[in-house]
Amino acid sequence: MIIGRRSETRRLAALLDSAGDNGALVIRGEAGIGKSTLLTHAITTATARDHQVLQTAGVQAEVHIPYASLHRLLRAAPDLSGSAVEILGSPDTLPYRAGEALLDLLTHVSTPVLITVEDLQWLDESSWEALAFAARRLGAQRAAMVLTARDGPDVNRRLARAGLPEIRLEPLEPGDARALLDRVAPHLNPLLAVAVLEAAQGNPLGLVELGEAAARSGGSALLPNRVPLSERLERTFSGLVAELPPVTRSLLLVAAVDDGDDLDEVVRACRHIEPGPVHAEDADPAVATRLVHIDDQFRVRFRHPLLRSALAQSATSAQRRQAHAALARVLAGDPERSVWHRAAAADGPDELLARELTATATRARHRQAAAIAQTAFERAARLSEDPAARGHRLLAAVDMASEQGDNTANSRLLEEIRPHELSPGDRAVYEFLIEVYHGSRWSGGDRLISLADAIDAQVAAGDTDRVVRLLDTVALRTFFSEPDPAVIDRLVTAIDAATAASDDPLLTAYLALIDPVGRGDRCRRRMRELLVAGTTDPYTTYQLGLGAGATGDLPMSTEFLAGAAIGLRAQNRLGVLYRAQILHASHAGYLGDARTALALLPEAEAFARDNGDRNWLPTAWTATGAALALRGDLVAAEERAAATEAALLPLGRNPLLAGVRQIRGLAALAGGRPAEAFAELRRVFHPADDAFHLYTGFFFVGHLAEAAAACGALGELRRVVEQLAPLAEQSHSPALLAGLRYAHAVLADSAEAWDKAVGEELTGWSFEQARRQHAYGSWLRRRRRPADSRPLLRAAAATFDALGATAWADRSRDELRASGESLRRPAGAAPELTPQETRIARLAAEGLSNQQIGERLFLSPRTVSTHLSRIYPKLGIRSRAELARALRIT
Repeated sequence: MIIGRRSETRRLAALLDSAGDNGALVIRGEAGIGKSTLLTHAITTATARDHQVLQTAGVQAEVHIPYASLHRLLRAAPDLSGSAVEILGSPDTLPYRAGEALLDLLTHVSTPVLITVEDLQWLDESSWEALAFAARRLGAQRAAMVLTARDGPDVNRRLARAGLPEIRLEPLEPGDARALLDRVAPHLNPLLAVAVLEAAQGNPLGLVELGEAAARSGGSALLPNRVPLSERLERTFSGLVAELPPVTRSLLLVAAVDDGDDLDEVVRACRHIEPGPVHAEDADPAVATRLVHIDDQFRVRFRHPLLRSALAQSATSAQRRQAHAALARVLAGDPERSVWHRAAAADGPDELLARELTATATRARHRQAAAIAQTAFERAARLSEDPAARGHRLLAAVDMASEQGDNTANSRLLEEIRPHELSPGDRAVYEFLIEVYHGSRWSGGDRLISLADAIDAQVAAGDTDRVVRLLDTVALRTFFSEPDPAVIDRLVTAIDAATAASDDPLLTAYLALIDPVGRGDRCRRRMRELLVAGTTDPYTTYQLGLGAGATGDLPMSTEFLAGAAIGLRAQNRLGVLYRAQILHASHAGYLGDARTALALLPEAEAFARDNGDRNWLPTAWTATGAALALRGDLVAAEERAAATEAALLPLGRNPLLAGVRQIRGLAALAGGRPAEAFAELRRVFHPADDAFHLYTGFFFVGHLAEAAAACGALGELRRVVEQLAPLAEQSHSPALLAGLRYAHAVLADSAEAWDKAVGEELTGWSFEQARRQHAYGSWLRRRRRPADSRPLLRAAAATFDALGATAWADRSRDELRASGESLRRPAGAAPELTPQETRIARLAAEGLSNQQIGERLFLSPRTVSTHLSRIYPKLGIRSRAELARALRIT
């Protein structure tokens, strides 16, 4: 019987009563707080109800082995797990595929299922992502999942991203604590009992272990009284281990550092340590004292995670290295596992071993296992004999930490690098990273020239992979810095040399970012081929989205970014995911699509804020502000503009200030203040202004022309058009061409010009098409041709409504009303949809089946169907065929 925890046991009972509705529950708290006890209670309750129970646990020594914990779960149900085991046979399997396999397994179980996952903080990354993926989708299964986690920053990060319901265990109430102590040590001296209660502070494991220790040893078990509870418990466990036979202690130490749980493996390794014979029966004393449990399949499980650290604490460094070396010998036929033990056993630098670990890290990076890659690169750096190689491996670890959004690790790793030991190419990368994470200003083109020299050297050495990593560090920053043409030419020459030696699509993306005008047209053609092929990995797809946007092809960019986000989420590359989401939202704003932007930004902005990203967070703010201005929420838009400006102005000249000008320009247009809008937007094109960024300005030409037409600033508009025309001719940027052609119509102000503008093919540029329709319709109405104006104004209003550009839609309705026809604002059904429902509704309206929608959004077809059944009443429709009309998709 559990003492205390009444509300928690009721919560578990409710979860088991409604398995398949609530899905999953995480029990979290400090070490020893009672998580395992509650988990055991859940298992006992489920078993009594004839639920099938599948169990697994995180093991600290296995955190680098892909799917180690998920394999353990499936071994508990060999009759069910055939197809799932096949999928997990390759470490390259993506987590969402493993999660789908687990969900598919559950659909074939005839009874309710309880999945228990203990110590999620020590799950390998692949197992965690797969289990979290499945946990979020248990609503369609007759299954529930209960997970436990010890508190810590890594757990906070994991759970914040997973979005699973949680309960936090607090210390026991004083009465419950006393009742538990009386149960485990009923005859304890009253003074000692008070001391135990004070020391344990309501921690159940502390009460049990310290109470029993005090009953055996008296007050000495509680000294020194300033040692934290977990350390006291570790010392208590160490005392229990010290009482065991030497061979049993050796077995336990080997088991504690092993990345597996097979008893025979532990015994074989121990034979390389002990001088005498070692048998499986030598573990019996540890089983008898309840320190470990050995199941029917001879798998070893420790009584409590603290026992592992207690064993490591009580062993000398030489003993730990000896245990790892013994395991490395036993695992010689499994290099992926043995290399970790060889690294842990090393007592000094070993360049050969460092190279093997680097190869392991590189393989992990290629299969998108960033956490494993980071750890392997770090350990390889520690083993490096060559100082330059050490620095290079630490830089690679920084890359992997960045992909996980772990800025704390970034700073720590950068501090460990000795810049004077780096190669010239790595020194350039290091200095760029210092600017990114610690600096406030861009240093200019000098380092880019040295970077180009480094690229040439790496191409000559045949190391194009390193070239790609170098360019990955600087390409986007180069796009925003707009360096001198000579610097761009030097970089382009270096990239051309690399492209001649490699067909890596990332080189195309980086070339597009570095020279969007000179090479934009060629890069767009290659990127279109890659988009059609659809074979690039998520990170490459993200970079291609950046490149496509830089060259002005926003529709292609949003296609890349939407696909990248799906894959990045599945791979848990959240440090890249939120950048893809923010960029997608920003580009949606440039396209006038406020609905898409506002659906993407809340999660992305939260991720960026959690990671303290000083570069991407302002970009999220400007994207939000622009979308709010398009929607007509002018107060909120100005709040975003002011907050962004306050953050950026202290940094001086900054291209992100162009986003502030965008917000205020759009807000002024929406508010009927065209002269103010023109003044704000014009600043982005002025080289002396702190907000100057010509490439960003390409996206604002249409807004500038709209403001000029309304306030009469046609002469100034003409000068901007003349300034940009040569760049348009050279780059063929779709965004710039669309804006300039609208501006030409504004300047010509003739029926022929407007006919040409409205008749232009603008697939993917719905806002631009609607703007032209509105402008031409208004032009016709003012010339007393109301009948001709109405179709154009109706179409414009419908498109603006579909995009959520309410301020523009209202203007089209005002013009339509002036022409003699009334058009009411839509009831607003679409905005009532949740972001997930909006995505599903749009995909269904585009003609995708439930299966196809599920594949894109990682949902089961049944879940998609459930969402649609909720969407139809909200939109006031009855069938899929009516979705396009209801959403006003044009």
